[in-house]
Amino acid sequence: MIEDIQEDADRRMAKAVESLKHDLARLRTGRAHTSLLDQVNVEYYGMEVPIKQAANVSVEDSRTLAVTPFEKHMVPAIEKAIMASNLGLSPVSAGQVIRVPLPSLTEDRRKEMVRLVKNEAEQARVAIRNVRRDANSDLKDLAKGKDITEDEERRAQEAIQKLTDRYVAQVDDLLEEKERELMEV
Repeated sequence: MIEDIQEDADRRMAKAVESLKHDLARLRTGRAHTSLLDQVNVEYYGMEVPIKQAANVSVEDSRTLAVTPFEKHMVPAIEKAIMASNLGLSPVSAGQVIRVPLPSLTEDRRKEMVRLVKNEAEQARVAIRNVRRDANSDLKDLAKGKDITEDEERRAQEAIQKLTDRYVAQVDDLLEEKERELMEV
């Protein structure tokens, strides 16, 4: 019973950290990375599909993405989709390759992005703490029902707290890394 609660808490805390990683990867830092276009959908034979299913996205240099459509007639549709994506990107078509230069971030924009990153990290911490609260509540219920002793409950709560501390430290590391990346010029 206790192990199940701890495993569930561990799994849910790991999901919170993974969600944060995913959210941070979507934030534009001024450095090119292919995940920047992950949420861009393009119309491909009458269906909206992720850009990766219609083209090859690669990093050309630190500030440029290269998008190579699988089919030549898709170039205008992909360009249009990138422009409509609200990422603030302006694709440039060069024959069969679409180059997407990333504009450098202004100091104000960098600070705004850092605030966003801190907010995302805090949301992840709150999610982790909520998991801890749920797990501790489950442990209290077991103790009330006399399914476990008070000592077992206390030891399990300490284990849950160690889990919480470990995952919060991971969130802090991710935050620090992203802040450093954002403040690079």
